[in-house]
Amino acid sequence: MTPRERLRDWTPAPLPRASLWWHGAVLGGAAAMPTLWAEALGAVALNHFLLGCAMHPRAALLGPNLRRLPEPAAGVALTFDDGPDPEVTPRVLDLLDRHGARATFFCIGRRAARNGPLLREALRRGHAVENHSHRHSPAFAARGPFWLWREVSEAQAAIADATGVAPRFFRAPMGLRSPLLDPVLAAAGLSLVSWTRRGHDALWRDPRRALRLLAGGLAPGDILLMHDGNAARQRCGTPVVLEVLPGLLEAMARAGLSAAALPAAAAAPETVPASPAQAAHA
Repeated sequence: MTPRERLRDWTPAPLPRASLWWHGAVLGGAAAMPTLWAEALGAVALNHFLLGCAMHPRAALLGPNLRRLPEPAAGVALTFDDGPDPEVTPRVLDLLDRHGARATFFCIGRRAARNGPLLREALRRGHAVENHSHRHSPAFAARGPFWLWREVSEAQAAIADATGVAPRFFRAPMGLRSPLLDPVLAAAGLSLVSWTRRGHDALWRDPRRALRLLAGGLAPGDILLMHDGNAARQRCGTPVVLEVLPGLLEAMARAGLSAAALPAAAAAPETVPASPAQAAHA
């Protein structure tokens, strides 16, 4: 399907749809009765506040958001953001191999374009490579629809060119989703993924703290977030993720939890079937 055809099939979530009606009704009423402009502006501000709350990474009020694996998930999904990193990512791949774990790498498009062989190696080992925007702008959630489309589509093209497999999933930079993001993802054929828990391993230097956050209360269906790109480093220079991951994998083994890449782990009736190329790498 083309982006235009996908967009025709898209249905906005109730909150954005109600927001559009609310804006129209409030501003139309204020235009008819100019004395109500102050109240109208207050009503619009309240609506924007509600939309802002709905931008929380794990909220689903602005559209579908995969926060946990579909039932009946028997394992967890390990996900890594902001890569690929030519120093850290290969070491993450080796650690995963030692434990027979599969993971999903949410990659920045322009980094993917520079590291095609590394991403192809990740696919060869059974991992998934997905879309994390092209530039990872801190202002991602504040931009307009055409800018969002360019960020998503450029990353989609860069990753597909680097790997030969088009991503099926998207994670917003810092997890913050714009109220305008859902139609962009629908047009690109992407599903939004957030997480169940994260270790803040891009911010904190303490691997023990990160491991407690990730491993505490581990349960089937969890989606765990770590960073192979932009990883925080301990005082000795070691990336935190490389200290956290072995302990996390051991905790998963003790709990009897496996780790699969998202295209396989998130397989459910409502998800888009994998292409033959993706199925070969699942």
